[in-house]
Amino acid sequence: MAADLHCHTKMSDGSVGIDEVVLLAKTHGIPTIAVTDHDTFAGSTRAKIFGDRHGVEVLSGVEFSTVDPATGRKAHILCYLCENTDRLEGLCKRISDRRRRASCIMIQKVMRLYPITAEMVMRRAQGSTNIYKQHIMHALIDAGYASDFFGETYHKLFNSKTGLAYYPVRYPDVHDVIKQVHEAGGVAVLAHPGVYDSYDLFEQLAADHEIEGVEVWHPRNKPGDEERFIGTAKKNNLVMTGGTDFHGMYTMNKMPIGTCLTPDDQLEELKKIKVKIK
Repeated sequence: MAADLHCHTKMSDGSVGIDEVVLLAKTHGIPTIAVTDHDTFAGSTRAKIFGDRHGVEVLSGVEFSTVDPATGRKAHILCYLCENTDRLEGLCKRISDRRRRASCIMIQKVMRLYPITAEMVMRRAQGSTNIYKQHIMHALIDAGYASDFFGETYHKLFNSKTGLAYYPVRYPDVHDVIKQVHEAGGVAVLAHPGVYDSYDLFEQLAADHEIEGVEVWHPRNKPGDEERFIGTAKKNNLVMTGGTDFHGMYTMNKMPIGTCLTPDDQLEELKKIKVKIK
């Protein structure tokens, strides 16, 4: 068996409830998952309680959006097995507040282009700790102005260079976030390096022993990514994780839970790393 260590719920930008994520894993025969909602541990905390009832192991997790100061590009850090989550509450709140401010500005811009209401967006964001572009797109789809979440309308509105409604979120420094994760006793794993062209950052973080692991198996890997990540991970003695980056219907392509998995031996290595940090 294997583990899916990258799952999102309605607590952030997923479309599926916490209980449903756990039950989907159980139905699919996946014994271990990690709920890694953005900027909040609430999803993984509740999922663990539900998982205990249904025989699914749920690892504590959260995903932080950060920026690489050397390039200005985004980089995502997955934090696993953090027992002192209270030490990261301030970081979660700062990122969440910035995200909410940007989302509210984008909603206002969208409303100037399409006759939808802010209430429509808020209703689709109900249950989430924040407002995401997926919620805005959901409102546009339901109002008949778009046919999919990440198609032509999304790029027209939210392309980071040309989007008519785009407003950037100011994310924290990747190195500072990793440091805070470690201070809280968490394991820091660089998520999907290929998605944000973080190859050089990955090599640097690995060589400097800033991170404990890298997400090797991910649905959006480019050709050659997996081999490259495995090579660097083995060279620097990093744990190798895999995850679907599950968002339910809030996704470009169909990606059910279990699309990408972490091998059992790497899951055990991840748990051992937590013991060392502790």
